[in-house]
Amino acid sequence: MGGSSSGPPQKPRFDAQHRPITAGGFVRSGPIVFQNVARQAGLTVWHHTAGTPAKKYILEAKGPGVALLDYDHDGWLDIYFVNGSTFDALDGKAKPPQAALFHNNHDGTFTNVAAQAGVTNDRWGYGVVIGDFDNDGWPDIYVTNYGKNRLYHNNHDGTFTDVAEKAGVALGGWSAGATFGDYDGDGRLDLFVDGYIDFDTHNPPESGNKVVGYSRCVFHGVMVMCGPRGLKGEPDHLFHNNGDGTFTDVSEKAGVSDPDHYYGLGTVFADVNNDGWPDLLVADDSSPNYLYINKHNGTFEDDSYTGGFAVNEGGREVANMGLALGDYKNDGHLDVVSTTFADDYKVVFENDGTGNFTDESYKAGIALPTMPFVGFGDGFLDYDNDGWLDLFIANGHVYPQVDQHPEWGQSYAQRPQLFHNNGNGTFTEIPPVEGTGLATVSVGRGAAFGDLFNNGKIDVVISNMDGVPVLLKNVSADHHHWIELSLIGGPKSPRDAVGTTVYLTANGMRQRQDVLSGGSYLSSNDFRLHFGLGDATQIDGAEIHWPDRTVEKIAIPVVDRILTIEEGKGIVGGTDVPTTSTDLHPSQH
Repeated sequence: MGGSSSGPPQKPRFDAQHRPITAGGFVRSGPIVFQNVARQAGLTVWHHTAGTPAKKYILEAKGPGVALLDYDHDGWLDIYFVNGSTFDALDGKAKPPQAALFHNNHDGTFTNVAAQAGVTNDRWGYGVVIGDFDNDGWPDIYVTNYGKNRLYHNNHDGTFTDVAEKAGVALGGWSAGATFGDYDGDGRLDLFVDGYIDFDTHNPPESGNKVVGYSRCVFHGVMVMCGPRGLKGEPDHLFHNNGDGTFTDVSEKAGVSDPDHYYGLGTVFADVNNDGWPDLLVADDSSPNYLYINKHNGTFEDDSYTGGFAVNEGGREVANMGLALGDYKNDGHLDVVSTTFADDYKVVFENDGTGNFTDESYKAGIALPTMPFVGFGDGFLDYDNDGWLDLFIANGHVYPQVDQHPEWGQSYAQRPQLFHNNGNGTFTEIPPVEGTGLATVSVGRGAAFGDLFNNGKIDVVISNMDGVPVLLKNVSADHHHWIELSLIGGPKSPRDAVGTTVYLTANGMRQRQDVLSGGSYLSSNDFRLHFGLGDATQIDGAEIHWPDRTVEKIAIPVVDRILTIEEGKGIVGGTDVPTTSTDLHPSQH
């Protein structure tokens, strides 16, 4: 009772030095994919804090998320890190920790401008999601908290104003994951926020007390923090965008209010049945996942069980945390990977294209290598630009006590995992080479994915519990080609093109990428769509399915570029694109 849903205890795995495999297993040589450049980039001046290192309560163990966004429109990704808090700060007895907004200096370094920008939050933060809710062409920031949430509206001058109260999306309680999406097709981004636990700081859950029904909260026989199981959950909220800067809570009417009060964490709007309308996925901790299929009339149908997404292959609910979405088989369907707790495999949900999912974790080669780890942030990324989506998982335990019991084969700080897509439905884990990014051991939580250096390679930012960030710069030795598309929606679509699907054909393959807001673990990725092209030097074509369900075919005459495409206008800009080239004239598309 009182813990995270997990499989039966597994046989501990150790490396040659008898370290738990979660903090070991390093090799002397092998492919070097990432280097942790967080210190050189200037990110380690900022530190996350949540409660005390003892993690007596579950409030101290979840979060933080991280978001990638170009807040100042200079063409380079900036980074927003959510911070936690302390019980003393909540009581007004101490200064609260502050969130960070790191501005990209275009030279590999970043500067924290959160105070000047007005986005320090100063509340107990968990998640962050990006979306242009008022269609003014500038990204806004939504931060979920224990307590009231923030909606930071972008003022177009490097500063933000919190409009959450005015907009009606502040809530209260304990919010975790959030996602923007235009569920009703009116061209405006709506907002979904899931709730985690009904937590009272003046009457917190402790092993043996009344709040947990006098139960003991144990893991492997040792007393640990209580929850989420045995605690009361929070409901979920769907806010409809009224178009005047305010939102209306339509959760119950839409059928997504979570009357069972499951423990919501990762969430994302995405079209999983290929009908052009965004569906809604919610990763629930130690309770069944939600799969809501959009009925095109402002309501959703709960297909969680019938769609095969609620539980794993064994029919068991798991401690779902992060959601990675991507078409890893290049068959045109969005598949999902859910991260889970230790002693449990991370779940690969393969999509048949109609929103029906099958657990393919063992077949894909993901199950066994991930079992010892506690997974949080995750994402599909084509790290070597070969045209096949690889999988990255950020890991970190929630119980510091595991370090006192090395015989369990688990560690509190853990290394991340990278799985290479073999192009046949299976993955192979890339071994962590000593001294490289994959050998970085930290208490990982949120992870966000994007091209931070504008060099056509996808990098990873990890937000850590009670620590400094990790910035994994992609240094993969491949020389494959690539293309990145920055999309602008037309008058009937969200301006930031959230909900757009692009099918790109090159190298004899048809790839799919979607503009998604949210996902991973309480985090938000680069909105630019990245396609690895392998050795192909030309693109055969791109088909863009905009949120207003307009379908456009675009000729893309270059590779190794970042292009801007506007709905109805074709290519309107691009990095280092020769402007004299006639075949780039928008009127020709």
